[in-house]
Amino acid sequence: MTDTTAALDEKPGFETGYRTKGYRAYVLGSLLIVYIFNFIDRSIFGILTDPIRNSLGLEDWQMGLLGGLAFATFYTTLGIPIARFSEKTSRMMIIVASLTMWSLMTVLCGFAVSFATMFAFRLLVGVGEAGCTPPAQSVIADYFKPGSRATAASIYALGVPLGGMCAGLAAGPINDYVTGENVHALLEGWGWTWVADMIDWKSLEGWRIAFIAVGLPGLVFALIIGLTVKEPPRGYTDPPNAVKPERESFGAALKKLSKKPTYVHVVFGAALASFAGYGIAAFSTSFLLRTHELTLTQAALIFSLVLGLMAAIGVFLSGFLADRLAKRYPTALSWMPALGMGLSVPLYWLGYLSPSVALMLPPLMAAAMLHYFYLGPMYAVSAGVVDARTRATAVAITLFAVNLIGLGLGPTLIGLLSTVLKTMMLSGADLGLTLDLCKEAASLSADQVAACTSADARGLQWSIIIFASIYGWAAIHYLLAGKTLQRDMVAKTA
Repeated sequence: MTDTTAALDEKPGFETGYRTKGYRAYVLGSLLIVYIFNFIDRSIFGILTDPIRNSLGLEDWQMGLLGGLAFATFYTTLGIPIARFSEKTSRMMIIVASLTMWSLMTVLCGFAVSFATMFAFRLLVGVGEAGCTPPAQSVIADYFKPGSRATAASIYALGVPLGGMCAGLAAGPINDYVTGENVHALLEGWGWTWVADMIDWKSLEGWRIAFIAVGLPGLVFALIIGLTVKEPPRGYTDPPNAVKPERESFGAALKKLSKKPTYVHVVFGAALASFAGYGIAAFSTSFLLRTHELTLTQAALIFSLVLGLMAAIGVFLSGFLADRLAKRYPTALSWMPALGMGLSVPLYWLGYLSPSVALMLPPLMAAAMLHYFYLGPMYAVSAGVVDARTRATAVAITLFAVNLIGLGLGPTLIGLLSTVLKTMMLSGADLGLTLDLCKEAASLSADQVAACTSADARGLQWSIIIFASIYGWAAIHYLLAGKTLQRDMVAKTA
């Protein structure tokens, strides 16, 4: 697309948005696909936790580190510098480069041979993904008028549940049913003999093929959006008094944000929700495997398709309803997330303590929809409390806190808690069992094997229940944000 093909509206941008309605939809759809790839490439690790753990001989605490801290180290620390850079250069260029980077590193995860090599590749996946959301949210805010931003942000945020859903739909069946021999034969059938012979496909396990399969499409889509999505003018859709402000230093931006109680409470609440959500998601398929004895495909389909679909509905409704309710209830961006997360806690307890899959699903489906009510408002508030030149930085600071606490510590600490609880349960069984002994199933008695299996399942189950309770704490912060919401917003939602 070029400037000559743009059909700009006659009304000011803050009343209409940038370019035509159809092109805005294309841009938002493209950014949504980027975000879906973002979450496929990070979520697939949680889906494949047990196969990776068994293949590499690891424990839950190590899987927690790989799913959390390894990814989050650079993902969180690079987000703010990249956001600052995006405020003076092409945001779309950054998004394209980032998508290319994390997709390539996801492919390489399929070739990891140890904890150390997987840790290194996960670090580099995080490097790439750090350049996604801050510039994307800034681009969205410049394409859509203030009264439509929460809806646009919630549509973009659909990448979270949809990415997780796609990861499960791909990873479970690929791990269970696709072999290296299948891939080798398929490549030879397509006439790609040189690719078939370049890698020893026949020796690759299913989980390795899954990483390769989900990483490659991102490389193709990076080229597509690089050629078709236009960089918007900064501040185009802001009201006249907010257009083209001077770019602030990071210190000035941080100081301004720290004086906005609304922003502070939303960040705290979102960080707590992310802490619980990422921790639970990292081990959800493992819970279904261990507690309800499902196959990985069954577990992935339940977690990704059923629960992921409900989460997607919740994410979309969070912004869609907030935009419409805000005209009558100005603090809807505050109380809607609080209500959703508060109600999700007892539903999660009921679901994860249910004795069967049939009884588990209804409360978990409702909880998955309700707890995601926080996500769209989180982005809308982060982008709405500052002007155009500081918007990417505000979103980046939000994501820094959310991902440092949520993504960095959530999977890491729930994995550690699961290992601790499992150890305590093994000690309580009074059968002389340890974590190392439980790995030697062939030398154990039937009672000892049963005790190891039970401790493995119950340790993780109670870790998840404890983490789900944190949504109640997050709800309190969103309620408190409502006290200053109207005063702190720069771009009003009406």
